[in-house]
Amino acid sequence: MSQEPEIKNVTVQDDSEKSTTRSHYSPDVESEDFKREVEAYGSPLRGNRLTWAIAFVTGTGFTLFGYDQGVMSALLSAGQFEKTFPEVIVNDQHRNHATLQSLLVAIYELGCLVGALSNLWVGDRLGRRRTIILGGVIMIIGAIIQAASFSYAQILVARVITGLGNGLNTSTVPSYHAECSPAAKRGALIMIEGSLITFGIMISYWIDFALFWAKASSAQWRVPIALQIILALIMIVFINFLPESPRWLLKTGQSAHAMAVISALEDKSISDPDVQQTFHAINEAVALEEGTTSGIETKGQPAGKASLRELFSGGRSQNFRRVALGVVIQCFQQITGINIITYYATLLFEMLGISDVKSRIIAACNGTEYFLASLIAIALIDRVGRRKLMIFGSIGQTLTMVLLAILGSINNSATQVVSAVLLFVFNSFFAVGWLGMTWLYPAEIVGLRMRGPANALSTASNWTFNFLVVMVTGPSFENITWRTYIVFASLNAFIIPCVYFFFPETAGRSLEASVDMDVIFALAHLEGVSPVTVSLRKDIPAAGSPEADRILGFGNDSVGIDE
Repeated sequence: MSQEPEIKNVTVQDDSEKSTTRSHYSPDVESEDFKREVEAYGSPLRGNRLTWAIAFVTGTGFTLFGYDQGVMSALLSAGQFEKTFPEVIVNDQHRNHATLQSLLVAIYELGCLVGALSNLWVGDRLGRRRTIILGGVIMIIGAIIQAASFSYAQILVARVITGLGNGLNTSTVPSYHAECSPAAKRGALIMIEGSLITFGIMISYWIDFALFWAKASSAQWRVPIALQIILALIMIVFINFLPESPRWLLKTGQSAHAMAVISALEDKSISDPDVQQTFHAINEAVALEEGTTSGIETKGQPAGKASLRELFSGGRSQNFRRVALGVVIQCFQQITGINIITYYATLLFEMLGISDVKSRIIAACNGTEYFLASLIAIALIDRVGRRKLMIFGSIGQTLTMVLLAILGSINNSATQVVSAVLLFVFNSFFAVGWLGMTWLYPAEIVGLRMRGPANALSTASNWTFNFLVVMVTGPSFENITWRTYIVFASLNAFIIPCVYFFFPETAGRSLEASVDMDVIFALAHLEGVSPVTVSLRKDIPAAGSPEADRILGFGNDSVGIDE
């Protein structure tokens, strides 16, 4: 048994000049009992090896995400798939089948939406790792039922089940990776995850093409769907060898375990000043974010769990504004129209008059180029910053959609070739500006206390608008053809001023809620200016400084400690 941690009562003065008192663990990190307990949680993986192991497992989760998104693209027009599910065949005799075809693709997003929202209740209860394992198991069940389907209704249900698991994963994996990454590398590491989404899409396109030649067997579509099980198994098995997020461990009162994880991530002893500074910074962040919690947290139980009401609060914390930004950025990613290409690439090339075999080859090349373009963002994200990349991507996407609409209205062999090239161009702009951004930004913009519910809501936003876009695409092209591109050109143009005026820069900021982004929003609130303006300033008080504490309402004149 470790020594009982010291309990400190911290009085916090809020904006209304009232105070609340709460208790929080402050463990004696120098005690021998504490050190022995930390050693019991020692990890064989440390430093860069651990960092890259975490990147590999979380990257597998995003590769699985991309694979599942792209796998249906070529299957929709595969002969054996149409034979098993005639409801997806769209022709002059069955024009209403455009809706049924879109529903088969889009209903997956509804499952993802429910999975993401369920993270509001299960995420902090299970922890990051167990939530990811649960999501992977559910995806395997869904994939097995999909691959074994013999009717339209059966595959619809199976895709919902698969979506449930993916929704849990996509609302958890980014947080887990961000919380186990140093600020200087966090942007690049999570952008790598974005690249792995496109890597999964690329793999699915080439596997679809390879199995296209199995025209006499239902393996033509069953094998591509079933292969995602391999990725899910890799993720489930290997995450058992990784540590839990230190931030979640401290939220649940597991101080020694958290210290062991921080020590392993930094590859330093627990007595090292950097390790202790990181530990105390996160611990302080947890304490400061428990402003509505009284009593003492108990091991294994969420400490200071955020209520839904707090998501709508303002004041210095600006919770509503910050959660709204996470929700909106996920919406923006989807209304760009990227999933017109991701889910319907093969069909789009066939609509341009390209043969079925060539359409599949070009779609696979499109997925490959998409993956290669995404690597550019890895090098730029921490150098250029989040805002500039989003604006750059949106401008390029707007111009590309305008050109696609113009060329679509002309519609001859020459314009069809250029249109095919422009689909590659659109992917490139999106890969640089928006692909990984919407998984990184929501994790950075909100504080620790709000991060679980905020990520669930932002991911739910992603899947809601993903469903809407995918659902309307088939009927839209069926009814207004090339004018569909005008709609998405307008939506991309709308995004540009929104990002410029409302989205603060988060590059290089700490994930600890007591510093950096909290200071920026609190300072903006106190000065009555835009957080965007404050985020671009160079005079933000250093983390943990007395000035930063006063801005947050924890200065010497508002914080008292009774020992």
